[in-house]
Amino acid sequence: MTIEERIKASETRIFKAVFPNTTNHYDTLFGGTAMHMMDEVAFITATRFSRQIMVTVSSDRIDFKQPIPAGTIVELIGVVSHIGNTSLKVKVDIYVEQMYSQLREKAVTGEFSFVAIDEHKKPTSILK
Repeated sequence: MTIEERIKASETRIFKAVFPNTTNHYDTLFGGTAMHMMDEVAFITATRFSRQIMVTVSSDRIDFKQPIPAGTIVELIGVVSHIGNTSLKVKVDIYVEQMYSQLREKAVTGEFSFVAIDEHKKPTSILK
């Protein structure tokens, strides 16, 4: 499989409903909850690409562009955006959809860095 095919095959999409127990006093999704969901999608994407043990080493930048209100649906999309020797980056976007209309907007975008590690917890090559 080529690198491009591996990137396409590892793309990860997850949908979630935004319930009141995940929102703040403004009735919008907690930023920390959004980051948690993004890191999870990024981890799944990195693991699907490498099929190795992957650990998060950083969240490089997260931009909150739109609030995500309670009672909406979010789609998180993770895509490998950069491949190094022992590390890779995953871009994650969150789209917010109104439950009862076709309105859909990008709300959050971020990038996460991962390192592949071996059984001794030492960095190992991504492309074996």
